[in-house]
Amino acid sequence: QDRNGREAAAAESSVPLLEKKADGVLYVEGCPGCAVDRRKAANPGIPYGTFIYVWTVTLCTALPISSLFPFLYFMIRDLHVAKRTEDIGFYAGFVGASFMFGRCLTSTLWGIAADRIGRKPVVVFGILSVVIFNTLFGLSVTYWMAIATRFLLGALNGLLGPMKAYAIEVCRPEHEPLALSLVSTAWGIGLIIGPALGGYLALPAEKYPNIFSPDSLFGRYVYPNRVS
Repeated sequence: QDRNGREAAAAESSVPLLEKKADGVLYVEGCPGCAVDRRKAANPGIPYGTFIYVWTVTLCTALPISSLFPFLYFMIRDLHVAKRTEDIGFYAGFVGASFMFGRCLTSTLWGIAADRIGRKPVVVFGILSVVIFNTLFGLSVTYWMAIATRFLLGALNGLLGPMKAYAIEVCRPEHEPLALSLVSTAWGIGLIIGPALGGYLALPAEKYPNIFSPDSLFGRYVYPNRVS
């Protein structure tokens, strides 16, 4: 009798508790993947609002990557870490590379986390890390602080992979190429706008003395990340 009871329990556990049909498609109640498929079936058109969200988040992710390059040389010079002018490029290279070094160490982990806990928590955490550590990088008063904040900015900014996955999860199969192209386009635009903003906003008190006083925060912290 105990054996028959165990076999019956095993058989019941292999069958979904609740199955329903929506638009002729079978789905299981409580299944996250089935919920995604239901939303796709209910919205046959292009999800423009969600695509705008994907595009904006990807753009914000790409901006910090290259925004420092126009003023990085002068920042390293002002930190007085290089004993000779010829050595400034050597030290600047490590600051520039620290971001991508952090990304390469944690990108896979952020993808796993996005599958385990969901896309939204990872995206929110990544956006907060961009705001916090990009600002701290601009407030760096030592060379090692600049490297550490750039490294953490890259390590905690695992948005690109989850955003690609999210982009194809919110649209029907026929719109997936458009979704992925939006991510790539936003990434490229961010890499274009980033250096332009970095060069335009660097040294604000010197470039725009009528707007920013040399004795103000903008005069003391002269690089754009420092006031972002």
